[in-house]
Amino acid sequence: MAEASRIDVLVNNAGYALGGAFEDLGMDEIRTQYETNLFGLIRTTQALLPIMREQKSGIIVNISSGAGRFGYPGGSAYVSTKFAVEGLSESMSYELEPFGIKVVLVEPGFIKTNFSQASVIAKNSEDPSSPYSQMMQKVAIVTSQLEQSGSTPDLVAKVVLNAVTSENPNLRYLVGKDVEEWVKGKNSMTDAEFHKMMVG
Repeated sequence: MAEASRIDVLVNNAGYALGGAFEDLGMDEIRTQYETNLFGLIRTTQALLPIMREQKSGIIVNISSGAGRFGYPGGSAYVSTKFAVEGLSESMSYELEPFGIKVVLVEPGFIKTNFSQASVIAKNSEDPSSPYSQMMQKVAIVTSQLEQSGSTPDLVAKVVLNAVTSENPNLRYLVGKDVEEWVKGKNSMTDAEFHKMMVG
């Protein structure tokens, strides 16, 4: 504000993944996940809304995830934060529209960044005696394979740029062939069919 006297775009991109079966997650680990992925986004957005409302324009881009549309094993903490971001953003879009403020959700699949290196595995999930140890090993193998065929970061950047320069941006943008296929499956399959695909 001091430099430009206005703020036109907010991109909420801070986030990390906490991996581990739900039973193995510590409350402190879950709280830290929510502080970054959800409450950080809330604080930043609430700080900027009075400015955007006063200027009667602005666009808020919340980097969600395909995991905001479906769950997967070992991801309950991360997935639940992204579901929360989805619901929050959609609700906000109704409230802010009369003030000329747009809300956009960007939902990437696997992107070739340092996201995995920055991920945290729940302490109890690293214990070989965990009843979920075998499941988590399988999840790690599948995740590694999916990362190798992930999209490049510039694809996400292009989608964000397209959204913020569009006169009428969409509420949601899926980013990546992988996530497009998963969401297509989620929308066309029964819950049982999708479940079978995810654990197969």
